[in-house]
Amino acid sequence: MSAGIKPSETPFTRDVKAVIRSIPRGRVATYGQVAALAGRERAARGVAWILHSSSEAAGLPWHRVIGGRGAISLPRGRGFEEQKTKLIAEGVTVGRGGRIDLERYQWQPSSGMAGRSRAAKKFLREFLKDVRKA
Repeated sequence: MSAGIKPSETPFTRDVKAVIRSIPRGRVATYGQVAALAGRERAARGVAWILHSSSEAAGLPWHRVIGGRGAISLPRGRGFEEQKTKLIAEGVTVGRGGRIDLERYQWQPSSGMAGRSRAAKKFLREFLKDVRKA
């Protein structure tokens, strides 16, 4: 069994972790984007909860997940500085207030992911299948 994956985890939790592990170095994804890629586009808070409860134990690159408005969402003194430092070390420019230029740094696994079309859902299924094999 892969490190950080427990048999008692829900399929959504496993999928969220797989998506987060797939975010390349020097790129970011929003909580909502991760939720959509994991098959539940309206579950951004669920992604935040999963990261909060298991990122250290699962070895997830949690610092690559940011708020939907393009900024670090952790409060100062409670992870903000650590996330900022890790992103900068990967070459991501972090501006005032933890802002990150999504046009420049947002991970785009495929240009076909926009919207809620059947093609996007098919891509998602194939993407997750490939990620699980890795």
